[in-house]
Amino acid sequence: MPIQSAIKHFQASLPEGVTLVAVSKTKPVSDILQAYEAGQRVFGENKVQEMCSKQPQLPNDIKWHLIGHLQTNKVKYIAHFVELIHGVDSLKLLKEIDKQAKKHNRVISCLLQIYIAQEETKFGLNEEEFVEIINSEEFKQLQNIKVVGLMGMATYTELDDQIRKEFTYLKSLFDKYKPLNTSNFQLSVLSMGMSGDYQIALECGSTMIRIGSNIFGNRN
Repeated sequence: MPIQSAIKHFQASLPEGVTLVAVSKTKPVSDILQAYEAGQRVFGENKVQEMCSKQPQLPNDIKWHLIGHLQTNKVKYIAHFVELIHGVDSLKLLKEIDKQAKKHNRVISCLLQIYIAQEETKFGLNEEEFVEIINSEEFKQLQNIKVVGLMGMATYTELDDQIRKEFTYLKSLFDKYKPLNTSNFQLSVLSMGMSGDYQIALECGSTMIRIGSNIFGNRN
């Protein structure tokens, strides 16, 4: 399916209130422009260097999401333009994002990554670690970040029941902590679901899906 048709398909079929993140990692600027011309504005990259090289070449109203694992020493390169950082899994990283955001007089939105998969290659916090971060005095003093949601990646498996169980667990955490509303913690985004499992994620209450190959075709 051509890129523009794929974008139009998602625009027509996604439930109201669900954000489509077009995952453009490894794809050329020309592909991103095709998706842009079809009305897509939110793009996800997983490498800081790649995002920084594409951003100046593309329209200013694109909202860039960093969806990969972010190292603290790379935050400074994206702090002036990144819209949302998905995979935050430590207080150390939150503090660095806060520090760099302050230099640009910005508040950067973040998602805390929760570990829901049965795979050691995935990153994320368990519930205890998550609660420890949001209850800490250090977190409460961060004024240039806002935790706006949670994200998680399900196990890479053909077993729909397992994927559903993992997404359901993440949704239950989201619902449990959503009432906890503070100046820098206001949950509204539940980012779960990729090309292979987004339909299950939507059934389980996802408000943001990250789609790459279903839009841009397989990666080279």
